[in-house]
Amino acid sequence: MRGYVATGRAKHPDGGEDRRRGPLVSARRQRLRRAGRRSRYRLRKQVVEPVFGQIKAARGFQQVLLRGIHKVKHEWALVCTAHNLTKLARTAAA
Repeated sequence: MRGYVATGRAKHPDGGEDRRRGPLVSARRQRLRRAGRRSRYRLRKQVVEPVFGQIKAARGFQQVLLRGIHKVKHEWALVCTAHNLTKLARTAAA
C-alpha cells in the first residue's frame, strides 16, 4: 500500500517539523509533487456520503434482511449493483 501523507503541513509545538527529513520523507514529497493535478492525494477531498443517503432514501434500504457477514456482504453488493444500474439506465435514457 502506498501512503500519501502531507509532509510539511502540521506545525508541532515540540519541534517535530525539524525531524521530518530523510529519504522516506523526501520520497513522499517527490511523489506528491510529481503527480500534479491528477494526484491520488487530491482524491481525499471526495465525499461518498451522498451515495449512502440516496441508497437509503431512494431505494428504501434501511436495514439488511439477512444474517451473517457473508450474506450481508452479498446483499450490500446487490443493493449497490441495483443503484449503479439505475444510474446507468437513467444516464443512457437522457
